[in-house]
Formats: sequence, C-alpha cells, structure tokens
Amino acid sequence: MPSSNSIRKILVMKFRHIGDVLLTTPVFESLRTHLPQAEIHALVNSGTEEMLTHNPFIDKVLTYNRDIKRLSPLRRLLEELRFLRFISSQGYDLTIDLTGGDRPAVISLVSGAQKRIGVDPRGKGFPGKRWLYTATKTIDYETHVVLQNLSVLEPLGIAPEKTDLYFIIPEDAERRVMEILAEKGYQSSAPLVHIHPTSRWFFKCWPPSFTGSIIDFLINKGMQVAITSSEEEREIRLINDILNQVKTGRETSKKRVFNLSGILNLKELGAVSKRADLFFGIDSAPMHIAAAVGTPVIALFGPTRAFNWGPWPRGARGVSPYKHKRGIQRGGPHKVIQLDWPCIPCDRDGCNGSKRSRCLEEITP
Repeated sequence: MPSSNSIRKILVMKFRHIGDVLLTTPVFESLRTHLPQAEIHALVNSGTEEMLTHNPFIDKVLTYNRDIKRLSPLRRLLEELRFLRFISSQGYDLTIDLTGGDRPAVISLVSGAQKRIGVDPRGKGFPGKRWLYTATKTIDYETHVVLQNLSVLEPLGIAPEKTDLYFIIPEDAERRVMEILAEKGYQSSAPLVHIHPTSRWFFKCWPPSFTGSIIDFLINKGMQVAITSSEEEREIRLINDILNQVKTGRETSKKRVFNLSGILNLKELGAVSKRADLFFGIDSAPMHIAAAVGTPVIALFGPTRAFNWGPWPRGARGVSPYKHKRGIQRGGPHKVIQLDWPCIPCDRDGCNGSKRSRCLEEITP
C-alpha cells in the first residue's frame, strides 16, 4: 500500500440518493485536512451532484449516468465499458467506496488504485467481492450515517473529527430566491418558516390537514411561510391539498404563504432554508440541506431511524446526539419528533403495505 505522501489522486464514491450524498461531505474535509497534497474527485449518481458542487474540498465531481440502465443490453455494455475505461485512465492512487454496492467495488478494482478502501460486505454481493478492496471497514449501523461514512476512513488513520456538513449555495441561486420571494410579498421584518412536507416516499408524509393547521398557527403568530416540493406532479398535488386545508382568510394567507413548489432547483431550495428562521418538515433530503446551511430544524419521523438519519448539527465532534431508538430527541438546534412506539423503527413503507404510516398520523398538531 502506498504511503500517505504518495497519494496524489483520490476517488470517493457514493451511489445513493440526494440526502445520502450530502451526508458524505465531512469525508471530503477530513481527506483535505489529512492529505492536503491530493487531488480529490467525487463520483455520484447523476441528479445528486448538486450536493457536492462548489464544495471547497472537492476538485472534481463526476457522475454515473443512471439512464444507462434503460439502454439495450449491448448498448448498456458498451457504455459501461466506456465508463470503466475512463475511470482506469485517471490514475487514482486511492479509492474510497462509501456505498457498499457491487458497482463501486468493480470500479475500485478497475481504477488501478494501489489502495482501495470500502465497506465490509459481510457476505453480501458477488462472491469474492471483499478481495477487490485492499482494506475494509465494518460499519456500525446503529450510529448516524455521517459517522458511518467517516468510519470508512479509519484504515487511513483518520479519526472522525471533521463532522460538519457542507452545502455551498452560489450567489445566483440566493439572488433568484430573493427575487421570487420579493415578488410574492416577502417582508424581511417578519420571521420566515420553510416548510417542505413532501418526499418521493409518501409513507414519510404527514396528513395534509395537519400541515395546514401548522401553517394557520404560524400565520396567526405573524410569521411567513415558504412551502416547497419537487417538480413531481403528485408532490405538487399534495402541496395544493395542504394549502386547501389552510383556514386563515385567503387575503391574509396569500400575503404570508409563498408557494414555491416545483420551481426551485436544489441550490435554490437550500437558499430558501438559509433565508428562513426555521425549517419544518419530514425525514427527507431538504431536511438535511436545512441542517447543513445552519437553519434550526423540526423534523417529523415515522417508521425510519432518527438515530441514523436525524438532522445533523454543526460541531457534533464525532458523537451522535441521537442516542435513542425512538421518541423525541434533540440534536443541537434541531428537534426530532417521533412517537415512542415499540414497533418504531420498522423501516417499512407504511403499515401492512398500506403506504400510510400510523406512527406519523398519530402525531397531531
């Protein structure tokens, strides 16, 4: 294995969703601190790269085009080979696989890197997968994902000291958000709450009438609300259902509730959270973005693991604040609201396959 001084080019891989990629950002700061001479590349799924762009600790963000999977078998094979040839031509000295899947294991080997670190597959994946790495780390899945990612650096002798998340918002994104808010009547003199009540997984979502009640409460307290979602039609429909549940007079709500659903990219979404005084939402990538930009978060959790996925606070110093399996917990300025039921966390997509989670529906405003 090469010495630290001989490591000149590093590839870090995370083939997961948006929030998962954001939670890797402390890894890059740790690598930059301990290997300042190295050029650091990140490789992620297309569509998740905005979590890492403009990050000062990353020299280049590469993407794997997931649309390859839709091609005919022959074309897919050719594209996969082309991609692997590109990786092997880059001259990496070190690869770090934070995913644990089969693809990054193969990429690690094909890269030609002398040092290849990954998650111990513990018998999962194809036969012999463990031997494609030169070192592996057994993950403690009972701790927060931020710390799980950082623990993969232990074979390099790097302890989990740098734990803050980084989500860098360019000036043009902040400027566009301010223009949109100004057009909708935003007043900087009144507090702003960012509400993101949607997810691609609807079993994580709160009933629309409950979110509507929260909006009424905030309006009556003199606050303004920016409500957001992705551009997916069903998420926008959910936002409309929520707004239809708001009982405050139409003229008042029109002046204080700003519907931004479906019109923002991820950097602009982060700019809304950064502008806001509070984020209110569910277990989702926008929740993690809000925590990353330093906005206090109130997050509703149902069947998922808050001790793995709770909003990560700044200055955590390598220790997770979420020490319980369930229930209400605090992490710095953030608060997780979750019932203390013995069936939580079940990690199921709703009760009995219903796509509805009673443990969320029983949390009332």
